[in-house]
Amino acid sequence: MTRDMNLRIATYNVEWFTNLFDRDGRPAFDDRPMRHGQVSAREQAEAIARVMATVDADLILVVEAPDDAVGRYTRVSLEMFAAAFGLRTRACLHGMASTTAQEIALLYDPDRVRVGLSPEPGRHPVPKVHGLSSGDHVFDKPPLEAVVQAGAQDFHLIGVHIKSKITHGETASNMHRLALRNRRKQLAQSLWLRERVEQLLEERKSVILLGDLNDGPGLDEYEEILGQSALEVIAGQLGPGHYLLHDPHARIGTAPTLAQPASARFWSVAEQQYFGAIVDYIMVSGDLCANRPAWRIWHPFDDPACYRDPELRDALLAASDHYPVSLDLVVHAPPESGA
Repeated sequence: MTRDMNLRIATYNVEWFTNLFDRDGRPAFDDRPMRHGQVSAREQAEAIARVMATVDADLILVVEAPDDAVGRYTRVSLEMFAAAFGLRTRACLHGMASTTAQEIALLYDPDRVRVGLSPEPGRHPVPKVHGLSSGDHVFDKPPLEAVVQAGAQDFHLIGVHIKSKITHGETASNMHRLALRNRRKQLAQSLWLRERVEQLLEERKSVILLGDLNDGPGLDEYEEILGQSALEVIAGQLGPGHYLLHDPHARIGTAPTLAQPASARFWSVAEQQYFGAIVDYIMVSGDLCANRPAWRIWHPFDDPACYRDPELRDALLAASDHYPVSLDLVVHAPPESGA
């Protein structure tokens, strides 16, 4: 008789996680103010650990993971963090280093899943997009590609953090130009990712693409200039049905008459208040839709269970400006030894 096991995958953008570690990549959970003075380093670290433990994923894509540079290593920092708080996701996989001090890494439970790096062409040229120079055809945050074995099932995972369109500290005269350039770079990265997804689907791989896309349908006026959102490009909205990637939050985002889900909150200086946006996704290939997928955004106010737990609600707000997104899948358990 075939047994099933439940698998939980999550993506979590932890705002400037690297600032919780010293120049040697060691934990620095002290009383320094963090997150614009809202919490101390110790409070933020404890909040992150509380959130991760409660989400209780078998595998977490950490976006904005600690920096990997001379004398410090993303993998070591995250494994020290997991050990400090007794997290079961105690092993870490990290691919190509970023040039931005914001890495993409996987924390996982080695007792539940096997994870290995897949060839990563993340620094290869991406499709040409009008308005970009050759120097723009590079991922400053290279995608993390991994092969994951969970139970008796294998799938190909692509962790991403693609270019943000937002400009910071710019004059009004420069803001439009830089925002449009960022949007073009984001589109170029999205086109590359879409080509990679199609290549894997041609090879009959099960694919999960997850992370921070910094975009969604109708998020700003630049989508009208360039035709499609990054999300739509990657999901393959215009392609054959069996080539589509699926995430119900992405589908909801295309319906302007419905309330929008949110996976992050951002401070508006002009409005002097927060606003929500859906930018974090877990998209799966069509074959995985047979694995009874169930998505959840761990929003402190919109998710009733999170709201009813005051400690978790406060931790979600203290840990980051993003909230975890999780996906539950049912997979076949491996055959028992000697069976």
